[in-house]
Order: sequence, then C-alpha cells, then structure tokens
Amino acid sequence: MTAAAKAGAKRSKAVGPLPEGHPPVNIGKIGVLLVNLGTPDGTDTGSVRRYLREFLSDPRVIELNKLIWKPILYGAVLTTRPPKTAANYRKIWDTKHDESPLRVITRAQAEKLAAAFARESRIRVEYGMRYGNPSIRSAVDRLMAQGCDRILSVPLYPQFSATTTATANDQLYRALMKIRHMPTVRSLPPYFDEPVYIDALARSIEGHLAGLDFQPEIVLASYHGIPKAYFEKGDPYHCHCQKTTRLLRERLGWDDKKLITTFQSRFGAQEWLQPYTDKTVERLAAEGVKRIAIVNPGFSADCIETLEEIDGEVREIFLHAGGEKFAHIPCLNDSAEGMEVIEKLVRRELGGWL
Repeated sequence: MTAAAKAGAKRSKAVGPLPEGHPPVNIGKIGVLLVNLGTPDGTDTGSVRRYLREFLSDPRVIELNKLIWKPILYGAVLTTRPPKTAANYRKIWDTKHDESPLRVITRAQAEKLAAAFARESRIRVEYGMRYGNPSIRSAVDRLMAQGCDRILSVPLYPQFSATTTATANDQLYRALMKIRHMPTVRSLPPYFDEPVYIDALARSIEGHLAGLDFQPEIVLASYHGIPKAYFEKGDPYHCHCQKTTRLLRERLGWDDKKLITTFQSRFGAQEWLQPYTDKTVERLAAEGVKRIAIVNPGFSADCIETLEEIDGEVREIFLHAGGEKFAHIPCLNDSAEGMEVIEKLVRRELGGWL
C-alpha cells in the first residue's frame, strides 16, 4: 500500500470505535462538485418564470437597490419576459432527455469526470446549478451522504465575474451554513489563461473550421457581457476575457483583425461591455464581410445564449445584413478537449488531498 493510501485509510478510521447510541459517522471521501449557471425545468411559462425570478433576484446579478428593482422585476420583467424566453428555450430544448442542453451537457461532464477518477476510490463527483435544479445544496447533500468531508467546488466559468463565479461560491457557503458537520471546501480558481484551456479552445476551433465548406474572414470570440458599471467597480471579467482572446490569437497564429472580442446577452437600458456582438456582425456585413464564425470561450457548455442567441438570432442578423456564410463553433462541452481541461485542473486542485 502506498503512503497516500495508508494515510487515507488511517484518516477514514480516525474516529475509532463509536460508543453506543452515537450518530453514524461517514467520512474519508473527497467530493468534486461541478457548478454551472442553471436552467428552467421545462419550457412552459411557469417554469421559466420561476427560474428567472431566482436568477434576477440575485443581488450579484442585478445590483440595483431592492426597493427600486423589485417593483420592476415583479411588474414588467416577470410579466413580459417569461413567455418570450420560454419560446426561445423551446427552439433549443433537448427533446430526447426533456431537459435543456446545459443540464444534459453538465451531467455528461460530471459522469465523464467520475469515470476518469474511477480508480480513485475516495473520489465522488456530483454537479449542481446556481439557479434551478439540481441545486448546489442538493449536490452537497449527496456528496456528504457518500462520506465526503472534503469538497472541491469547480465553477465552470473560465473568466471570473462576481455575477458568475462569486455568486456560485456564495450559494455554496449558504448551503454549508446550514450543515453542522461542515466539510472542508476548496474552489477552483478562474482558468481563463491556463495553457490546457487555451490549447483545448484552439484545437476545437481548428477542428471545426477544417470541417466547414468555407474559410471565415473574421472569427468573433463572443463572451457574455456584464454592465459596464460592474467593470468600473473592479470586476476583473473584462480583463480576463481580453487575455483569453489574446492568448488564443497567439496559439492560433492569428492577428487582432482575424480574431476579435465582442460581448453578448445584454439586458436592460444601461451600458454593457462593448463592442456588442449583434451590432458588430451587422456592421461587418454592411462593410462587405461575407463569411464569419463565432466561438464562445466564456461558456463551458452550450446553452440558450450560444444555441439560440448566437446560432439563431445573431446568425439571422448577419445574413439579413448581407453576410453569406456563418458558423457557430460549439463550446468545449463534454468533448475530449473539454474533459481534458476539467480533469487536469481538478487533479491539480486536489493536490495534497489525494
């Protein structure tokens, strides 16, 4: 038996024999918790409204004063937005599983990661969503029921933002606040500039472009936007996105005219990070660009923002404005490249625990 295995065995027996009447003790396992944004449970208006209510009630996402925001949210937003959003979800819904693609892909990522750790008897893998189901709390409960007294949280957001990684960590610690025998927790740092991530993106882009019947004149790296005011308050997201694109250019051997950064999915009247993806493709088409491709380096799994917004709405905008060829490059998802990123980073962060 190796020294690490002996240490693990010793630790699992550390409590020794329990006195009569003592609650059962189940420890010695290590949990890995994959965390993504979330999804409604269905495409009906009620399910989407519940999801949007939870999402848009998060003060990390909407930083307006609650006295100002709540009347807007429960008035105009939750009255008008759910039917439109539900219709968009129906366009991309995975009918085979009757789930959103985000949940299907995140579950596949968890299953493949568990298979990669199959020889590590102490590792357990679960996944949870910041909003919707399965919740982060339910995932923590499942890990603890399996004896996990150490948990590595893996927010699947390459670039850090308070609106994504931070709020996922907030929710994890809210769950821990209600647990008496709290596990020890680590969180995966943002990986926007990790070589394994940049290389995986580059290989994915090269592979998908090789399968097209055209060569794009320009490729857009489109990231989910945040309000400009959040950036001005110190959110590092914009800088992380710009560095990802720069490193990706260097890896692909492209210049700043071939691969450009844009931001999508803005909401409300305030200014968001620019340039906007939809306005950019419209401008490019008007300037005579006929062939483009778009990749979404800020998303670890395809979802409504990539499948419906980019491959649907933005595609239509470009073609309507005079473009001729458009390609959406899928996210890394549970591909071999995507799983290589997750597994390598997880193994590094488990250092000292295994």
